[in-house]
Amino acid sequence: MPGPRRAVRAVRPKNRLMKTVLLLSLSWAAPLLAQSSTGELRFRVTDPTGLGMQSSVELTSQANQYHQTLVTDAAGRLIAKDLRFGMYRVEVRRQGFAPLSELLEVRSTIPLEQHVTLSLAGLSTAVMISDSETLIDPHRTGTINHLDSDTLQHRSGALPGRSVINLVNSQPGWLVEANGVLHPRGSEYQTQFVIDGIPLTDNRSPAFAPGFDADGVQSMTVLTANFPAEYGRKLGGVIEVVTIRDSRQGFHGQAAASGGSFSTAQGYLSLQYGWGRSLLGVSAVGGRTDRYLDPPVLDNFTNKATTATFAAHGESDLTDKDRIGLIVRHGLSRFLVPNEQVQQAAGQRQDRDSRETMGILSYQHIFSPTVLGDFRGMARDVSASLASNQAATPVIAAQDRGFREGYLKGTLTVHRGIHELKAGVEADFGSVREEFDYVLADPDTFDPSTPAAFGFSGRAHDREQAAFVQDLVRLGRWTLSAGLRGDHYHLVVDKSAVSPRLGVSKFWPGADLVLHASYDRAFETPAFENILLSSSPLVDSLNQEIVRLPVPPSYGNYFEVGLTKGLFGHLKLDANCFRRDVRNFADDDVLLNTGVTFPISFRRAAISGAEVKLEIPRWGRVSGFLSYSYMIGYGYLPVSGGLLLGSKAEGVLDSTDRFPLTQDQRHTLSAHFRCQVVPWLRVTVGGSYGSGLPTEFDGDVRDALAQYGPEIVDRVDFERRRVRPSFS
Repeated sequence: MPGPRRAVRAVRPKNRLMKTVLLLSLSWAAPLLAQSSTGELRFRVTDPTGLGMQSSVELTSQANQYHQTLVTDAAGRLIAKDLRFGMYRVEVRRQGFAPLSELLEVRSTIPLEQHVTLSLAGLSTAVMISDSETLIDPHRTGTINHLDSDTLQHRSGALPGRSVINLVNSQPGWLVEANGVLHPRGSEYQTQFVIDGIPLTDNRSPAFAPGFDADGVQSMTVLTANFPAEYGRKLGGVIEVVTIRDSRQGFHGQAAASGGSFSTAQGYLSLQYGWGRSLLGVSAVGGRTDRYLDPPVLDNFTNKATTATFAAHGESDLTDKDRIGLIVRHGLSRFLVPNEQVQQAAGQRQDRDSRETMGILSYQHIFSPTVLGDFRGMARDVSASLASNQAATPVIAAQDRGFREGYLKGTLTVHRGIHELKAGVEADFGSVREEFDYVLADPDTFDPSTPAAFGFSGRAHDREQAAFVQDLVRLGRWTLSAGLRGDHYHLVVDKSAVSPRLGVSKFWPGADLVLHASYDRAFETPAFENILLSSSPLVDSLNQEIVRLPVPPSYGNYFEVGLTKGLFGHLKLDANCFRRDVRNFADDDVLLNTGVTFPISFRRAAISGAEVKLEIPRWGRVSGFLSYSYMIGYGYLPVSGGLLLGSKAEGVLDSTDRFPLTQDQRHTLSAHFRCQVVPWLRVTVGGSYGSGLPTEFDGDVRDALAQYGPEIVDRVDFERRRVRPSFS
């Protein structure tokens, strides 16, 4: 892996820049209200006579890993946006006045108004609130991990398209399989990214879609349980991303560059301009590397890639009650498929290309101090292609597939007494197209009945609708989160489901302890990559042994119990146990090493485990975490959906065998610590350990040596049928 050196340069504000300048930000920008559980604070700071004045406002939440120092305008006003629910220490300072410190709780998407009056220095005694009082969230009802801007900025180096993925992989319960595919708690292809409030449910790994870089991210929140009813379709894990949005007035920005081994180089530029109630920005990021995917052999054959992303965003508070936002973004990645030994000797070249263009329009209106409406729409076009030269072996494959999506969502939030109610509807209108063909270059590799050439072209409409209602209830030291979601899915199959969600917690202030438990009913839609091809009767001609079934949605029952405990006022301990029972468990099958995948599903899966994380949000100069995960997961035949050919199809409809899931790594350990030695020097150390994933190989050791070589064979324990433990 590369070990980039990073150079960061800040662009100082210039107030004379014209307001019409377009600005940049790899971010997908910030379309108003971000996630389901974020709010905002609106400050006004005045002197004893009631006159507004410019002041410094420091916001700290140890539980949310949030620490920012902001400045009010000349009238004493300030809006702090995208704040995760939780406790915040607010410290207001101005020279000549006594500092003021108080504890505030953000628990609603409706903005919280806060009027602060500073007293003259010497005329009053300031009462200071310590950061330790924000160490844990007393109303947390499920497992949540936060990554703040400091963690993002001082992360380890990563290949293009993998910086966000690597950060998520460091959290307990997550594993990265080949080519950067994230697996939360044993789930396959059930990860949902929520980028500034917009859900993206397609595969976001580098091999499938243009990535986005952590340089453009302000904060991330990773959920693996107690999902709000607002979220559906993919619930293995939810990754909420808030992109950088700097509301400072004038011209400002950031530039970053990095480089490392395998000729890896990346660059990022973000420029923004703020005036009055408005913000305009543009951004660009680009990268190249000679090791983009995970090669199938130790030799790094044909693995070059270039990536680029361009974005522009604008946002304006039209009034105190109205906010509008617009985002446009285009990303692309071009790369080669890594060869195996035989393919490299034959001169194979396979080019893959993925592109994504999207636009988002958002509008927020505050109807009253207790009622807020949020409306948004998105349109995007995603495409992916594969092209092989005539020397490709054993097949010359080509693919061109795409997905066009229109998304609409409206929500209404009502704060009433102990209730934080939210209800909404969403509709997704998709159009799927698939084209695939091949020519056999080495017919002896295949069954004699396999056609020498094959072609497929298909089109279909994806229609998904949902409605939800959820409530967060605080009853003293007890907190209850409850929700109900209804989904309808229509693509290859037509299915509907109702999904209840429930979470409960209790807080013991004297012990600095929160106990919580949750239940989630999950209705998860199949991956749409090549779903038309795998369902087409045309594929029946490919082999005499074939299984072809429509891929159904998955139905899951997710359970979790856990605790959060503050230690010594500076450490936070999170521990939980979980169980997941899934019907029609989603998986995939790959065509050789082309990267062309087909969705499949098994009758059911049972996954259980435990996770522990000891975190130091900030203790003097030190911050970091140590985490451990234990997981065991089994799938159960028969196959309930998808396409399987040849030997893979034998007996899969009649068998009731149990097998370990490909993500069944029993023990995973991760650590990352930082120390600010002096203001200009920071030392970071990190490491990870994995006990080994399951392997599938039908031959013996001699067969493996002939096919893969001794270096790879030495990494496999053939008796246990697992990869040997690894440490980095």
